[in-house]
Amino acid sequence: MNVLDELRGRAEADPIVVGLVLTGSHARGMANRWSDVDVIVVVRERGGGWTRTRRSPELDEIVCTVDELADTSDRWQRYAYRGARVLLDRLDGGVAELVRRQAVPTAAEAGAWAREALDGYLNLAYRSAKSRRAGDPVAAELDARESTPWLLETVFAGHGRLRPYNKYLRWELATYPLPAPWDAADLPGRALRDPVGMAPEVVRLARRHGLGEVVDGWGDDLALLGCGGAHPADDSPLTDR
Repeated sequence: MNVLDELRGRAEADPIVVGLVLTGSHARGMANRWSDVDVIVVVRERGGGWTRTRRSPELDEIVCTVDELADTSDRWQRYAYRGARVLLDRLDGGVAELVRRQAVPTAAEAGAWAREALDGYLNLAYRSAKSRRAGDPVAAELDARESTPWLLETVFAGHGRLRPYNKYLRWELATYPLPAPWDAADLPGRALRDPVGMAPEVVRLARRHGLGEVVDGWGDDLALLGCGGAHPADDSPLTDR
């Protein structure tokens, strides 16, 4: 019996457990010989053999109450549920719905994240371009690298999505494709090699998804990034994707 079968047997025999959720590399079909099994054990309340998270080289057994699973305030942790597999659901689909809610932001959430990330990306891209113009390639490169997380957050939130963990970036784009230049063939390499050079495409994306006011707030400064100045808005609201 493997560790997952053993855990399922214990969970199914205990009525305090209402759900099991497989996450991580095993859920996404990316496991290798070093991968442990990551399982969220959803309980009505902590007690008995389900009081704390237990970690071993083979299994991460993460105990979570129903209320904790319903809490979406930890944005970074939410991507763990993207592509997760519900192995047990004693809430008649309630566990699956809470997992979906973790993995899929609302339009309001995505819109707020995209605005914040876009401004952060443009700030660092502009700083990088200014340093390069001033003959300081080290500062330029540092700012360019720092802009990459903001770029990725802008792209995914702009499409109504959570930004994936770097390990799962290609998996995300292959499983839930985005159009070029945000596809699996283009985005990972360009985000690594030249995130600042993607500024014109980021600006076009921003305008298409209702973020023109953030772009226009930068005025003519964006000309340094190869972007035009203020343009009439052709914005449309963000929607869940």
